[in-house]
Amino acid sequence: MSIMSAIVLYAIIWFMTLFIVLPLRTRTQGEAGHVVPGTHSGAPEDAQMWRTARIVTMWATGFFVVIAGIILSGVITMDMIERVTRPG
Repeated sequence: MSIMSAIVLYAIIWFMTLFIVLPLRTRTQGEAGHVVPGTHSGAPEDAQMWRTARIVTMWATGFFVVIAGIILSGVITMDMIERVTRPG
Protein backbone atom coordinates (compact mmCIF):
# COMPACT_ATOMS: atom_id res chain seq x y z
CA MET A 1 0.00 0.00 0.00
CA SER A 2 1.44 3.34 -1.02
CA ILE A 3 1.42 6.44 1.18
CA MET A 4 -1.35 8.02 -0.90
CA SER A 5 -3.48 4.88 -0.63
CA ALA A 6 -3.01 4.90 3.14
CA ILE A 7 -4.02 8.57 3.38
CA VAL A 8 -7.13 7.99 1.26
CA LEU A 9 -8.05 4.89 3.27
CA TYR A 10 -7.66 6.81 6.54
CA ALA A 11 -9.74 9.74 5.24
CA ILE A 12 -12.55 7.41 4.15
CA ILE A 13 -12.53 5.60 7.49
CA TRP A 14 -12.39 8.90 9.40
CA PHE A 15 -15.38 10.42 7.61
CA MET A 16 -17.42 7.21 7.83
CA THR A 17 -16.72 7.11 11.57
CA LEU A 18 -17.63 10.80 11.85
CA PHE A 19 -21.03 10.24 10.27
CA ILE A 20 -21.68 7.34 12.65
CA VAL A 21 -20.57 9.23 15.79
CA LEU A 22 -22.07 12.64 14.95
CA PRO A 23 -25.69 11.92 15.94
CA LEU A 24 -24.76 10.08 19.16
CA ARG A 25 -25.50 11.97 22.41
CA THR A 26 -26.65 15.02 20.48
CA ARG A 27 -29.16 17.15 22.34
CA THR A 28 -31.23 19.31 20.00
CA GLN A 29 -32.35 22.86 20.66
CA GLY A 30 -35.94 21.61 20.65
CA GLU A 31 -35.17 19.08 23.40
CA ALA A 32 -33.40 21.76 25.43
CA GLY A 33 -36.38 24.11 25.07
CA HIS A 34 -34.30 27.00 23.75
CA VAL A 35 -34.44 27.47 19.98
CA VAL A 36 -32.23 30.25 18.62
CA PRO A 37 -34.25 32.41 16.20
CA GLY A 38 -33.45 31.55 12.59
CA THR A 39 -32.37 27.98 13.31
CA HIS A 40 -34.21 24.66 13.10
CA SER A 41 -35.37 23.07 16.35
CA GLY A 42 -33.42 19.93 15.34
CA ALA A 43 -30.11 21.83 15.36
CA PRO A 44 -27.68 20.77 18.10
CA GLU A 45 -27.73 22.79 21.29
CA ASP A 46 -23.96 22.38 21.76
CA ALA A 47 -22.20 20.48 18.98
CA GLN A 48 -18.89 19.97 20.88
CA MET A 49 -17.07 19.38 17.59
CA TRP A 50 -13.55 19.25 19.10
CA ARG A 51 -14.65 16.49 21.48
CA THR A 52 -16.35 14.67 18.63
CA ALA A 53 -13.26 15.04 16.42
CA ARG A 54 -11.06 13.54 19.15
CA ILE A 55 -13.39 10.57 19.60
CA VAL A 56 -13.65 10.03 15.85
CA THR A 57 -9.87 10.23 15.44
CA MET A 58 -9.28 7.63 18.15
CA TRP A 59 -11.81 5.18 16.70
CA ALA A 60 -10.76 5.80 13.08
CA THR A 61 -7.10 5.24 13.92
CA GLY A 62 -7.95 1.90 15.52
CA PHE A 63 -10.05 0.85 12.53
CA PHE A 64 -7.30 1.98 10.15
CA VAL A 65 -4.64 -0.06 11.95
CA VAL A 66 -6.80 -3.18 11.75
CA ILE A 67 -7.80 -2.69 8.09
CA ALA A 68 -4.31 -1.70 6.96
CA GLY A 69 -2.90 -4.70 8.83
CA ILE A 70 -5.31 -7.00 7.00
CA ILE A 71 -4.41 -5.45 3.64
CA LEU A 72 -0.64 -5.52 4.25
CA SER A 73 -0.60 -9.04 5.68
CA GLY A 74 -2.34 -10.48 2.63
CA VAL A 75 -5.15 -12.11 4.61
CA ILE A 76 -7.55 -10.61 2.05
CA THR A 77 -6.21 -10.08 -1.47
CA MET A 78 -7.62 -8.37 -4.55
CA ASP A 79 -8.04 -11.78 -6.19
CA MET A 80 -10.32 -12.87 -3.33
CA ILE A 81 -12.39 -9.70 -3.66
CA GLU A 82 -12.65 -10.10 -7.45
CA ARG A 83 -13.83 -13.70 -7.09
CA VAL A 84 -16.62 -12.61 -4.77
CA THR A 85 -17.69 -9.52 -6.73
CA ARG A 86 -17.21 -10.82 -10.30
CA PRO A 87 -20.54 -11.07 -12.12
CA GLY A 88 -21.53 -14.41 -13.61
